[in-house]
Order: sequence, then structure tokens, then C-alpha cells
Amino acid sequence: MSSTLRTGVHVRPGLFRPLLSLALCAIVLAVLWVYAPSFFKLNNFINILVQSSILAVMAIGMATVMIGGGIDLSLPFNAALSAVFGALYMRAIGEPIGGLLIMIASALAIGAFNGFAVGYLRMIPFVVTLAMMTVTNGAAVWLTNSISIAEIPDSFVDPFFTRYLGIPLTVYIAAIVFAGAHVLTTTTVFGRWLYAVGINVRAATVARIPGPRVIAISYVFAGLMAGIGAVMLTGRLASASSNLASPTLVLDVVSACVVGGISIYGGTGKIYGAVFGALFMTLLSNALNAAEVTVYVNQMIRGAIIVGFVAIDRFTARGL
Repeated sequence: MSSTLRTGVHVRPGLFRPLLSLALCAIVLAVLWVYAPSFFKLNNFINILVQSSILAVMAIGMATVMIGGGIDLSLPFNAALSAVFGALYMRAIGEPIGGLLIMIASALAIGAFNGFAVGYLRMIPFVVTLAMMTVTNGAAVWLTNSISIAEIPDSFVDPFFTRYLGIPLTVYIAAIVFAGAHVLTTTTVFGRWLYAVGINVRAATVARIPGPRVIAISYVFAGLMAGIGAVMLTGRLASASSNLASPTLVLDVVSACVVGGISIYGGTGKIYGAVFGALFMTLLSNALNAAEVTVYVNQMIRGAIIVGFVAIDRFTARGL
């Protein structure tokens, strides 16, 4: 038994990819400074913060699962279905607290199902979450008939359109979520177990770490992040629909993690990397829009970026 598993987990710094993404971010900003100086307006930066906040919350959930050696492709679709459940309740009852609780509870239940299937039944994460992605998307379309639910109480929506010290509520929520997730993964026993399971689940089990339970909890936590994301999306858009999630959003969430240094092989990365990755992906998307790049080329560029960073992850997994 290695001393690493007895006394804690030695996590590789994994600084190369975050530094590379920081360099790319600087290049993007430099190009925008020359060709689109109007991009550097305060309101535009605040809008980027709002967009990246919602993506960051989902990326935090995805990062937690990926650190444990898994993946949750259903996370954005979980958020969309949970938002639909909450919006339907609020439209019928007109009571916001119940709608918020329904979103959180629904997302937690879906996350718990994924966690049980992967952790205890030892099913393949990609297959389980891909199937759940299909189920949740189909359920959301069926419940809404592909029509947005817009009758959201003002008492639920108004806080998201109010700026506190000049900053929207979603940014504060993302900051609180990040702080909690950072503490969870860096200072707790669960965090050490999570990295150990991600590095080698069999060795972790030999070291008496409850691998199935750790994996299941990571998916439940991802479900919680989906629920919080559902609340943020519904509040910001003042509506809910099946269109809140898409394969492109899944790609963005995974991209944020990979760009931020979260290894797809498990056991490596920090939560702050996923948050920075979300900010980078949002900035890149806005920059491409400002450059009037078509949506198809936009998707090609973002897809190429994730392939590139996955390749870097593969070749630096043992050294950086």
C-alpha cells in the first residue's frame, strides 16, 4: 500500500494547461483590443461574468465527477428538466420557494440515480449519463411541448435582475458555490478520498476508502450543481424550457473543465481551474460573436480547442 493513500493524495500540480489557457485568454483579449475595442465596456464584462457564472456552477459539478474518474453528460439536461419542474409548480401555485426547492430536489434525485448506477452498480459513466441525458431531454420536451414556461412569479425573478453593489446575484451565487466546492475538495476527508478514487479506484479500495460511496456522492454533488444552475437559468431568463440545455452546452461544460486542468483520466485538477475554464470559454464565445464568426465555425473552433487540450492532457498526464 502506498504512503500516498495512507496519508493523503499527492495531486500533480497540473499547471501547464491553466497557464496555456491563460496565455490564450491574453491573446484573445489582445486581438479584441485591436479589432473590437468596444468589447471592453463595463456592461459587456458584467454580462460575461453573468454568463460564465452559470457555466462555472455546472463546470464545478462536472469537475467534481471528473476528479473522481467519471463524467456526467446529463448535467445540463438535468438542470433543464429541474427548471421545468420548478417552473410548472410556480406557474400553477405562484409560490417561489417551493419552485426553488423542487428544482434542487429533482436535480439531486437525478444525480443520486447516476451515482448509484455508476458507484454501486459499476455501470460505465459515459453510457449511464448519456442515457440519462436522453431521458431528461425527452421528459423536458414532453412536459413543455417545446414551449417556454414564462409565467414565473416576479418574487422569484426580480432578485436576479437586481444588482448588488453593481454586480448581479448570479455572480455572488457562483462565488459562494466555488468557495464551498474548493473547501470540500481540498480540506475534507471526502476531498482526499475523491482524488484517491480518481487516481486508482482499486488501490483506494485496498486502502479502505469507500470507493462506491465516494463516486455516488460526487454525482449527487453534480446534481446539486445542476439544481443551482436550474435556479440561476430560470431566474435570469424568467422562463424555463427544454432548450435550456443542448449538446453545445455539454461541450462547453466539459471544455471548461479540461481547459482548466481537470484531467479526463481522473485524480488531477482543482476546482478553481474549472471556474477559470468557464470564464475562458465564455470570453472566447463572446469574442467569436464580436468577430461575427458563424455559429458553425464557432462550434468547430471550440471543438478543436477541447480536442487539443485532451491531447495535451494525454501527453502530460504523467509529468505536469
